Amino acid sequence: MKGISYSRYGGPEVLEYGELRDPKVGPDSVLVRVRAAAVNPVDWKCREGYVDPVLDAVFPVVPGWDVSGVVVRPGAAVSEYTAGDEVVGYVREDFLSRGTFAEYVAAPVRTLARKPRNLTWEEAAGLPLAGLTAHQVLNRVLRVRRGETVLVHAAAGGVGSIAVQLARHVGARVIGTASEANHDFVRALGGEPVTYGQGLAERVRGLAPEGVDAVFDTVGGDTLKVSAQLLAPDGRLASIADGEVVGYGGVYYFVRPDAEDLTRLAELVEQGVVSVHVSATFPLERTADAHRLSRQGRTRGKIVVTVPWDDAPDDRDTG
Repeated sequence: MKGISYSRYGGPEVLEYGELRDPKVGPDSVLVRVRAAAVNPVDWKCREGYVDPVLDAVFPVVPGWDVSGVVVRPGAAVSEYTAGDEVVGYVREDFLSRGTFAEYVAAPVRTLARKPRNLTWEEAAGLPLAGLTAHQVLNRVLRVRRGETVLVHAAAGGVGSIAVQLARHVGARVIGTASEANHDFVRALGGEPVTYGQGLAERVRGLAPEGVDAVFDTVGGDTLKVSAQLLAPDGRLASIADGEVVGYGGVYYFVRPDAEDLTRLAELVEQGVVSVHVSATFPLERTADAHRLSRQGRTRGKIVVTVPWDDAPDDRDTG
């Protein structure tokens, strides 16, 4: 199969496009023919070695954890899916090696859900990691409730844009940081935009004088420090970007694959509650360019890599 891989840590230049070994399909996995794979900041962080302290890398590494595609062949113990089923997945294992930036991926069923029927392949690929992160932080960590005020950082980004929609769905008021160019986008999602940067605290206090009930931090650093000062009494703080949040009495969270959560997200998409915005697409062979764009950190919604299909029969369903 064709795919992207890297044999050492480094910049985008270490990404190579070429022939890779077809993945083996374990008893609890399905072989998925990839239609699209979303780029997430964690992808370039893995490639540059920042995640090495917690995840072993078995080189060559195929990057990518998000996928949308079609089941080619289920593993021996799989009854949930059959050939032809359209799926999405957050296909993360506990080491780096077998990712989604390839024509095929062997995906454990615990990482999959059925693809929302009203999303394109590109939109569907952008749902799993960002959607699960937003869903799990809002529900498991912050436990956001109707009538509360939530501050979401980078509200126009992949995680932030879905978090705004989910928080609004439960009846919360959402204030979202974003560049001025993205204010209308945040408003369309249901949030009240504020410009990030110097003076952020004053701008948020102008909208929520008593403080906010919960902060969803996706940025870290100085933004996290300011966020801790904006909490109302008994306010909650969570970060997916900076472990220093613990020192402010908050929780650091790393998203988990969860088939039930992903299925719930797919249902919300089909109900029109959640949408996925794709700002840019790249063909598989230009994955390095997609990583470069993600590295800039100014993306509205998601960046997605597409995998071309031909109409030839797929003989991998006989293995």
